[in-house]
Amino acid sequence: MTPRLLIIGCGDVGLRVLKLLSGRWRVYALTSTPARAAALRAAGAVPLVGNLDDAASLARLAGLADRVLHLAPPQTHGATDLRTRHLLAALARRAPEVLVYASTTGVYGDCGGAFIDEARAPKPGTDRARRRVDAEAQLRAFAGRHGTRVSLLRIPGIYARDRDGGHPRERLARGTPVLRREDDVYTNHIHADDLAKACMLALLRGPTQRAVNVCDDSQMLMGDYFDLAADITGLPRPERITRDEAAQRMSPMQLSFWSESRRLSNRRMKAELRLRLRYPTPREGL
Repeated sequence: MTPRLLIIGCGDVGLRVLKLLSGRWRVYALTSTPARAAALRAAGAVPLVGNLDDAASLARLAGLADRVLHLAPPQTHGATDLRTRHLLAALARRAPEVLVYASTTGVYGDCGGAFIDEARAPKPGTDRARRRVDAEAQLRAFAGRHGTRVSLLRIPGIYARDRDGGHPRERLARGTPVLRREDDVYTNHIHADDLAKACMLALLRGPTQRAVNVCDDSQMLMGDYFDLAADITGLPRPERITRDEAAQRMSPMQLSFWSESRRLSNRRMKAELRLRLRYPTPREGL
């Protein structure tokens, strides 16, 4: 029997998953933009128009697929994820066997540069991350009620040469500064192609009620990452500024990323998803 997959939020990563499946699965893709239907159909999916902000538009999702890949972000305000709530309410009428959710490593909050794994308790420092913690809790509860195998993929910064807004060259070209080394933070990365493969593997073998860090092998300060990208692309290295200068020059959103530092273990990803990274560090991926 052909597996049936429903992708919620079929953007760049979802399209990469479609390429990996290569017509072997029947894939449905939810979009809130009717104009995207033709592109999704050309990529091999059956497009469905619906909006996670409109619960009534999701009614026909129940029982449509035995596996669900939830890639859609929460709404942009509040500390709870209303979109995931609407989705799960629709799916509950006939729950899928497997549900994989693309969460964020932001759920850990600031770890002071410590090396951590999935046993670290979430401690979100922003509403953006609190919405993700709320979504994870909703999904765990859904699994307990319906017996769905739920896997939570905690994802850091996604990059790829062919990803819109996903290559540091755009930021380098704008001349955006980075923090000086003594003020800098550790960041984590995953190439979009490796992430797509992780999503596919989680659909096949992701352990239930389990969070998995999906990140590469690198342990880089943010400034070093942008220096590397500059050297590879032939652009000037970014200006280094102090944290006090950053507070005067950068947006609150940018400052929120500069307030958290952590280094992530990917041992669970390699052992349980059995993912072999194509791009183990940004040096290969960029």
